[in-house]
Amino acid sequence: MNISLQTVDKVSAVLTAKVEKNDYQANVDKAMKNLRKKVNMPGFRPGTVPMSLIQKQYGFSVLAEEIDKLLREKVSAYLHENKVNMLGSPLPKPSDVDFEKGGDFEFAYDIALAPEFDVSLTAEDKVAYYDIAISDEMLNQQIDMYRQRSAKFEQVESYQDGDMLKGLLAELDENGVTKEGGVQVPNAVLAPNYMKNDEQKAIFGEAKKNSVLVFNPSVAFNNSEAELSSLLAIKKEEVAAHTGNFSFQINEITRAVPAELTQEFFDTVLGAGKANSEEEFRNVIKANFERQFVADSNYKFLLDLRTYLTEKVGKLEFSDELLKRIMLENNAEKGQAYVDEHYEKSLEELVWHLIKEKIVAANNIKIDNSDVENMAIEATRAQFAQFGMMDIPEDVLENYSKEMLKKRETVDSLVNRAIETKLAEVVKGLVTLEHKTVSVEEFNQMFETAN
Repeated sequence: MNISLQTVDKVSAVLTAKVEKNDYQANVDKAMKNLRKKVNMPGFRPGTVPMSLIQKQYGFSVLAEEIDKLLREKVSAYLHENKVNMLGSPLPKPSDVDFEKGGDFEFAYDIALAPEFDVSLTAEDKVAYYDIAISDEMLNQQIDMYRQRSAKFEQVESYQDGDMLKGLLAELDENGVTKEGGVQVPNAVLAPNYMKNDEQKAIFGEAKKNSVLVFNPSVAFNNSEAELSSLLAIKKEEVAAHTGNFSFQINEITRAVPAELTQEFFDTVLGAGKANSEEEFRNVIKANFERQFVADSNYKFLLDLRTYLTEKVGKLEFSDELLKRIMLENNAEKGQAYVDEHYEKSLEELVWHLIKEKIVAANNIKIDNSDVENMAIEATRAQFAQFGMMDIPEDVLENYSKEMLKKRETVDSLVNRAIETKLAEVVKGLVTLEHKTVSVEEFNQMFETAN
């Protein structure tokens, strides 16, 4: 097979593949023989159908299929061997190839070429790097959250903000007497802290065990059907018929008492032996914050680096017509309107992808399976940490991460994250980092402003 590439301009080319009969005939003959073994035709036993009938019914489709296989193999090898920096896939040009005639064939493809550009990083390049400050307030809030999660529940005699009440809830009539046939909930659970109306909430301010209070649930919960149907144990559509006052006889007052900073608490949150004092416990929590914030800072650094390098490289030339055709082929079900709407955004992503490729290649950045597996474990660890679960055994993390690695789209995302993690570390050693210390609130505000 004779394959040649003719450049049209800086960003496009035409690839021509000339297929001769001796390139494909052996493969076609083999395919036809295999097909003959499987074909069922009336009047013939399997494997005895005359080849002439096989040829008449299936010959042209087999020929087309075998030539297509050959083209995909040889064209791909040519592009790889000649290091053609192509974007997307080759686009077949319209052709009047007639397989019935047999003999030699010629095929042509439009090729979108990646633009040529240079990008280098030195100490003269300055990029902001945000160091997120960990305040005592943050540490205290995190520790308080852990203490609340490990809280012990105690029965108390009088109410204070945050307590749970349990008792008899009974609907009253217009005279303030228990309504005959009205709603009654023997073991209703009430959390005044979640009431929407301050005046109704204040009714419970000095509540005592065994006391009876009168309040209006509809007013207290701002007529929320979901909350009222749950409290009153009725259907949502019935809520509107019970908007008056209710009495509440308090039988129990339960208080969540935050865990003390004991060795048992440290072991529960972090795992046995990870901290043996309040100071060590705070240091571990701080170290967890620091690890999380380094990832956040690196993410922000890559966003800023992307902006910086995109501006430094400047506007790149592309074959818009070919790229839009490629995009349409990849999104055929969404149509031309989708391409028109998303093309510019996809171009921005393509530019950044090409820039990253240059930096990765120039600095010999590589990842292997262990990098992806470690990234999956760290992603799993971060997911558990969001729920305050710090003491997750390594085997559990590995099992969860293995499930993540079964999904192709997840693997692609992890590969990209692993590359960008290494990219960030390499680039930080090449450029001048302009360190800026910010609070968590200030850091988060940057993303709110960007959106």
